[in-house]
Amino acid sequence: MLTIGGKDISSRLFVGTALYPSPQVMLDALKASESQVITVSVRRQGKGGENFWSQINQLDCHWLPNTAGCHSTKEAITTAEMAREIFQTNWIKLEVIGDDYNLQPDPFQLVEAAKALTQRGFEVFPYCTDDLVLCQKLLDVGCNILMPWGAPIGTGRGLTDPYALQTLRERLPDVPMVIDAGLGLPSHAAKAMEMGYDAVLLNTAIAQAEDPVMMASAFKNAVNAGRQAFEAGAIPERDLAKPSTPVVGTPFWHND
Repeated sequence: MLTIGGKDISSRLFVGTALYPSPQVMLDALKASESQVITVSVRRQGKGGENFWSQINQLDCHWLPNTAGCHSTKEAITTAEMAREIFQTNWIKLEVIGDDYNLQPDPFQLVEAAKALTQRGFEVFPYCTDDLVLCQKLLDVGCNILMPWGAPIGTGRGLTDPYALQTLRERLPDVPMVIDAGLGLPSHAAKAMEMGYDAVLLNTAIAQAEDPVMMASAFKNAVNAGRQAFEAGAIPERDLAKPSTPVVGTPFWHND
């Protein structure tokens, strides 16, 4: 069971709702994922938004509205306020994009927006890089959760800097952290969970798969397997080989 943002959640797989080939495929994939946290874009609530909402509202889950597409603190705060009113939740996935090439967050405006939103009573899930100092700044302004990227949004490259992510996990052991963005394969999600991350959030890897429903199920299984491996405690890596079969009692010439 994962406790995050004041709520208990049994699934550690968070999923998005964009880029699916059809609304029905989206619904089937969300059900196959067994996710209990689903991200939604406030901007989607424009043209066609009512129809979209009526379709996903049948799912029993927690909504995590996001500020996707925002490039400034002011824009992100306004979008977050709209999201709170529309979705009746104080949860907000905060995105403040600083570069249109790799969609990297703007760290300065991200911290500024996070500070303003936490002061207004939001539970902020900040989409950030794996920079340790940036993450500490976000905690200092009131964030209780961190969402470092695995890789830039939509690239499917997996965990491009495992050292930075492992360092982040070890330096902030008590902070709930969700790997957000860049995952392409279930093995990427399993690796994140094996490292001790609390959950993963992804969209494109499922929505754009040849079979989104099957891929959603694969990610669900991978997240569960990775978490079980973390809790089981893996053996340390070694440089030298070590026999797994005891040699005591074998003929002496086998011990040379």
